[in-house]
Order: sequence, then C-alpha cells, then structure tokens
Amino acid sequence: MKKGPESRACMLAAPGNLVESDPDTNSSNGTSAREKEKLPSPGELENVPLKISTETSRKKLCGYLNKLGVKGPIKTWKSRWFFYDENKCRLLYYRTAQDINPLGSIDLSSASFDCKMENGEGVFEIRTPSRAFTLKAISKQAMMYWLQQLQMRRWEFCNTQSRFPVGSSQLVNEPLAGRTNVVDNEDFLPLVKTPTEAVGLKAASLPAPQTSTALQNISLKHPWTEIQNTVHNICGTKQLWGSNGNVFSFDEFQEHPENVDEEQEAEGAVKEGTLEDGRMGPRLNWIRKARWMNSGFPGSEELSRERNSVDKVSVLQQQILTLTEEVKSQKELVKLLHKALEAAQQEKRVSSMYLTAAEDKDRLELVRHKVRHIADLTSRLEALEQEKKELEQMLTLRDSHIQELKEHVQLLMEKNHAKQEVIMTLTEQMARELSDPLQEANTITVETLYKQQEEIEHLKDDIDAYKTQNQFLNSEIHQVTRLWTSVAENEKALLMKCACLQARNCQMESKYLTVLRKLQEAVPGLPNSHAELVKNLIQEALQWDVKEEAEEGFNLNPVSEYDEYGFMTVPDYEIEDWKLLAKIQALEIKSNKLRSQEIVEKPLRDRWNSIGELNPSAELKSLIRSGIPVEHRQRVWRWMVGRHCNPVPGHYQRLLEQSRSTKHPACRQIELDLPRTLTNNKHFSSPTSQLIPRLRRVLLAFSWHNPAIGYCQGLNRLAAVALLVLEDEESAFWCLVYIVENLMPADYYSETLITSQVDQRVFKDFLSEKLPRLMAHFEQYRIDVSLITFNWFLVAFVDSLVSDILLRVWDAFLYEGTKVIFRYALAIFKYNEEEILRIHDSVEIYQYLRFFTRMITDGRKLMNIAFNDLNPFPMKLLRNRRSMHREELEAELCELEQIKAAYVKERAEQGPQDLEEVVSEEEEES
Repeated sequence: MKKGPESRACMLAAPGNLVESDPDTNSSNGTSAREKEKLPSPGELENVPLKISTETSRKKLCGYLNKLGVKGPIKTWKSRWFFYDENKCRLLYYRTAQDINPLGSIDLSSASFDCKMENGEGVFEIRTPSRAFTLKAISKQAMMYWLQQLQMRRWEFCNTQSRFPVGSSQLVNEPLAGRTNVVDNEDFLPLVKTPTEAVGLKAASLPAPQTSTALQNISLKHPWTEIQNTVHNICGTKQLWGSNGNVFSFDEFQEHPENVDEEQEAEGAVKEGTLEDGRMGPRLNWIRKARWMNSGFPGSEELSRERNSVDKVSVLQQQILTLTEEVKSQKELVKLLHKALEAAQQEKRVSSMYLTAAEDKDRLELVRHKVRHIADLTSRLEALEQEKKELEQMLTLRDSHIQELKEHVQLLMEKNHAKQEVIMTLTEQMARELSDPLQEANTITVETLYKQQEEIEHLKDDIDAYKTQNQFLNSEIHQVTRLWTSVAENEKALLMKCACLQARNCQMESKYLTVLRKLQEAVPGLPNSHAELVKNLIQEALQWDVKEEAEEGFNLNPVSEYDEYGFMTVPDYEIEDWKLLAKIQALEIKSNKLRSQEIVEKPLRDRWNSIGELNPSAELKSLIRSGIPVEHRQRVWRWMVGRHCNPVPGHYQRLLEQSRSTKHPACRQIELDLPRTLTNNKHFSSPTSQLIPRLRRVLLAFSWHNPAIGYCQGLNRLAAVALLVLEDEESAFWCLVYIVENLMPADYYSETLITSQVDQRVFKDFLSEKLPRLMAHFEQYRIDVSLITFNWFLVAFVDSLVSDILLRVWDAFLYEGTKVIFRYALAIFKYNEEEILRIHDSVEIYQYLRFFTRMITDGRKLMNIAFNDLNPFPMKLLRNRRSMHREELEAELCELEQIKAAYVKERAEQGPQDLEEVVSEEEEES
C-alpha cells in the first residue's frame, strides 16, 4: 500500500502519531524499490517509521498552550496540547501530545482573534459565535506566532471554501469566477520567527507544562475521553518496554543504519521475523520498536545528536515524574469509581435479599431496615440543610464584609489619588526648580535619576507592547473586513443568479400551463386518450401546493400562499379555466418581480428611504405612480388622507356610540355584504376573522356620518382595503370619508348613481379617441363595455386586479384623484387589445372580458401605458366631459320621468275599470 506525501503528513500531524519530518535526512528519491514493496499495512503503521517527502514543506501548527477553564466557581489554567486541523479549520486540543482523542475543538472559520496587554503576557482570545476561549502562550513571541499562523490558516480556508466548485461557473458572474485568492501586500505586523522550543512537532518531545496539582489538569467534563487516552498511553508505553521493563531505555536500541548494508541487514531481519501465518515475530517487533524509538519518536534524533547522556537522563527523569503524576491522578479516579461501584453492589444485594426472602415477615424486616435507613438519610439531609443555611448566612456576612472592604478600597484609591496629585504638584515644583542651571547639580540625586530612567524603560516597554497589539488588531480588522466583503460579494452574485434562474423557471412553468390551457380549449378535437392525458395534467397542475414547493429546496422569493396584506396569490376560483389562469398569472408576476428586483425595485426603495418629510412635488408624484413600498405605504396613505380630510378628534368614537344606541336602517344590508367582502383575502374570508367586526364598525360609523348616502354596495370593499393597509379603524374610516366625499364626485354613491352613469359615458368617449379600432370592434358586435367597467369605477378596481397592481393603482388614485381610474381602465383595454381583436363572437368577447383583467401580470408595463403611452388627458378635460354628459343624462332622465308619470296616470284611469271586469269574470266563474 503506497501513501503519498500528503497522506503521510496528515498521519504525522495527529497527536497519537507525532513524527516530525526532517528534510535533511529524508529525500524524495531515497526509497528503494525493495522498500516500497515491503511497506506495512495500515494496521502496522503505528509501529513503523514513515519517511516524509520534501514536498510536505508546510509545517504543522501544534504546541502546548494554557487554556482558561472553569472548575466550579474557580477559574484555572489548564495545560493543553493544541493541534490545527487543516481540513476542517478547527483547533483541536488534547491533555497531552500522546493522547488520541481530543477533549474539544475550536472552529476558526468564523472566529476572530484578540489580544490585550492588560490581560497579561502571552494571553490572547479566540472568539467564536458561541463561545470565547482564553489561551496563554509561554511568551509574547509565541503568542504573536500563534495569532499570525491562525490568521493565515483562517484566510486560506475561507478563500478555499468561498471558491465555487468546478462546473459551477455558469451560476456566477465571470468576474467572480476569475477571482484569485491573493493576500494583500499590506503588512501590518512583520512575520514572527517560529519559536521552536514552544511550537511545532519538536515541542511534543518536551514534557507538558505542569500545574499546581495533577488533578487540576484533568478535564472533569470528559472523563470517558480521559480514561481512553490514559489506557492508550499505558498500552502504548508497555509495547515499548525492553527486557528490563524500562520504557525509557534508549541504549538498548541502535541508531538508524546509515549505509545500505545496514539497511539490507535490517530488512533481512524483517524477512526472518515473519511467521508463516503472516504475523510478525518477536524479532521483527523488536526491530520496528528500535526504528520507531530512533527515528519516529519526537525529538529522539536530536537527543542522539545534540545531547549528552546527562541531558538524556534528566529528560527521562522528567518523563518518569510526569507519568507518576498521571498514575496518581488515575488512581484517584479509579477510587471514586470503586466507591460508586460498591454503592451500586450494596443496593443490588439488598434488592436480592428482598426478592429471595422466604416469608413476608423477612421482607417486612428488610423494608423496616430500609425505612430506618431512609429516616437516617433524612436526618442527615436536614443536618446538611441546616449546615447549608449556616453557610449561606456566613456567605451573607462575607458579602457584607467584602462590601465594606470595597468601600475601604475606594477610600484608599481616593487617598492614593490625592497623593498622586500631591506628587504631581511636587514634581512640577521640582521641574521648575530644575530649570535653574545653578540648582540642578544640588537637587538631582543619583537615586532620583535611576528611578526616572527605570520608569522611562517601563514606559518604553509598554509603548512597544501597545504598538504590537495595535498592529495585530489592525491586521485582524483588515482581514475580517476583506473576508466579510468577499462573502458578501459571493452571496450577492449567487442571489442575483438564483433570481434570474427562478424567473426563468417561472416563465417556463407559465408557458407549460399556457400550453395546457390551449390544449384544454382544443379537447373536443383530440382523441379520447389524449384528452384524458390533458385532463390529468391540468388536475396535477392545479394541485400545486406552494408551501411544499418552498420546503423542497432553496427559494429566493418563494410564492407564498398569501401576500403581505393577506390576499391569496393564486385565488381559488370555482371555474376550471379561471383556476389555471390564476396560476399562470401568479407565476408571471413572480417572474417579473424577480427580474426587476435589482434593476427597478431596489433603486426605488433607496429613493423612498431617502425621503424624510413628505411634501407635494413632481418627484413625489412620479414615485407614487411607480408604487409605494410596503414599509412606506401606511405612512404615505395617512399623509394623503390627512392632507385633504382634516380628521376631527373624537368624532369616530361618538359615531360608534350612536350606532350602538340606535339601529341604522342600513344595518341589514351591511350584514349581508360583510361575508361577500374580499373573499380571496384571509382576513375577511371567514366569519370569525378579526377584521370583520372592525369593518362592520367602520361602515356603521360612515352611515351615521353621511346620512345622505348611508350605505351603498361597494363601500364595504373600499373600507376593507383601507383597513388592510392602515390597520387602524379610525384611520380607515377617515380614508373612506376622503374617497367618497373628496375624491369621487357628488352623487357617485347616491340611490340613482347618476354620476357613476355619467362616468361610463365619458369613458366610452375616451375609449373611442384613444383606442378607435377596439371601440369599432365592440360596436360591430354590439358590446356594452359599461357592463364590465361600471364596477371598476365604483370600487376602484377592487376584486378586478391582483393585489400588487391594485395597491399601485390606489397609491396614485389617493394622490391624484379619479382621473387615475380612467387612465388605468384605458390601459387595461390597451394591454389586451390584440387578444380582444382576435375574437369575432359577441358571447366569446363577453366571456373574455369577464376574466381578462386576470391576464395582466406586468404592473410596470400597465403603469407606463396608463401615464405615458396613451397621451394622458388633463383633469380639466375630464370635468368638461362630465358636465356635458351630465346635462344629457339629466335631460334623458327628465324625459323618462315624464313618460313614467303619463303611464302611471293612464294606468290609474284604467285601473278601476279593469278591476271591475276582472271581478265580474271571477263572479261568473264562481
């Protein structure tokens, strides 16, 4: 089994297999073919030295650090072996370098680093989103080396992770795909030289730093991991013992064979030591142990070359002391486990005696013994509770004593501050005296100069330390900012690409549903099998569940079941054709929104966010026509209503009291219309919805406020839309008053609806002028468009347009008045003009006009047609047309009244004669 340099380096870095590569002794071409054939299996790698290729030039980041841990209420420093895992960008920590299972890890991919000189020399922090780790190096140089190396590893890992995999270049923009991970040349802090005595694989051969007690360094949170590591260390140590049983007897083993003859001789020994069943004999194991001890054990080669026998003995004695302390701590742990085991066995024996007792008397005696034992434990518990109370009282006394000490310390600090002020005064006085050259020699003594020089040196050291800290923090801020910017750019590019892909997907699905609709229309001409298939496909398309689609995968702007105001995005119509059209429309609207999100919607939101106080202007008019964002709509509507209506404080509450005390004649009609209000909105679809009683109160208050109108069908829809946007009852009431009494002409909602009829005639005039071909088409097939448009004008397109386009129409309607309704009505016919002209049957035209507003999906296009393409007309022209048609309509109504009066008069004269004839006929029959 052959292993490349990378895999070998990974094995060397693990704490259980700490072997350091030596580029001077190991060469990439030094392994003979014979040695390659005899590479051991993975199970034998633990006892066989590995030769590292020079390609593994990157040094592993590992070493001993002190970690601040919490042991009960006391914080203690614990020595840990830290090792950096390059694959996961994690910093693993172990109790010793020989352990195989880590006690924990620190995720560096989203961590930040900090060092403060106030914390002490060598202390630094690693802050992750979930926790902050405080570590301490043996020196300032080691601390800066760790911080720099961790910064570099985090940068490399984040840049590697942020790169897109091969084959995904189509999902990102070209500039993003061609980006390189080149670190800036800005060096905030020069590179620190590697402290080999504290960092690296060589540090594994040194003894672990000792704490005050052996148990203090044990991790109480991970007892099972501690036991596993201890067993592994003991077993691994026993395998290395020689004939005299001493694991540290290095003299028994020979050095590496330095020539080819010695290597061949060792390999011959390997052959001789191999048994017939494939297992290694004792001699082979001894040779492998010798190789491992001489070449693989961390620091053994340096010991043989650089240290004399005295150094070896001292190192080995230190290791013996370390292992002795380890054994003591493990013995204490075993004692604790023995106590727990004895208690469990005692409980088991008592239970067994109870179960094996022959008579109930014996069992009763056991139960009584158990009760006495429980009573004894209860008394002990009460004693402990009493002791706890006493300790709490002592703690309270100590807290009060501590508070007194704090006050005393505060007084001392104030006293010290006063002394410092005196010292400063004396220093200034002395400086003034020293300014005289004649007295300088007499006042400055040698001791004073020495103290000042020493203080200056301390201040210089502090300045250097703060400069170093400042440089590192600058580099940390710079690198974190660059990482954040890179991630933000990548995320923005992915979101834009995802939006484009989703828009394209919506268009494809919309085209698919359109084809299904065309096939549905052609079903009578298809064979039965094809017709059945088309029917099944349509049923499957209509069973689309928006929530399930959103849960299946990532959706940038998922089509939720309801929009921001509670309108159904796909209305549930009873007619199959309308259901399919509603779904097509929802997909088209979503596609248009996704495509215009960055180009149109975002700049508009930025412009709205920059507007502070609202004032009438051409810019505000243009912004309102383009549509008010959801987060600004309520504020702008309140401003528009209050600008013209001047709400009277307390008026709405008085109207509510009047409606509660006196029943209005319109109550019955209001109750009938409430369930029919905005049935495709979740806030009004159920009789138990919260907005239903609020809508009832608004309509009753208006009926008392304007007795001339009282209530007219259609007002419920206007008030419902106002409630959805403004949310407040009183604000919705004044909005309804503003629409009926300010925006709409007089008599628009009267019993005769005379002004509403006038507007239909005016609209026909505009339709003839702006769309002559379409009007001629309607006249050819005798189509009366007022049957369709009358309701548009009465309720300002409520229940005719989808909510997104409807609210944009209302934005402009509340600001500019009724001319907006005329412009949008003309734009709707222009939007669908070509489709209408292709229909040559009056019945089909009427059927198409019933739902053709649901085919409008592009609100931006409709807005451009309404305000730009149709050469809009001024309000003055609209008033003149209304005046002219009103005179004509009133003359016609007057003529009709005359005809009606003549008819009534004639019937009154003929009525009694006819009645006598009828009676006589009945009498004859009887």
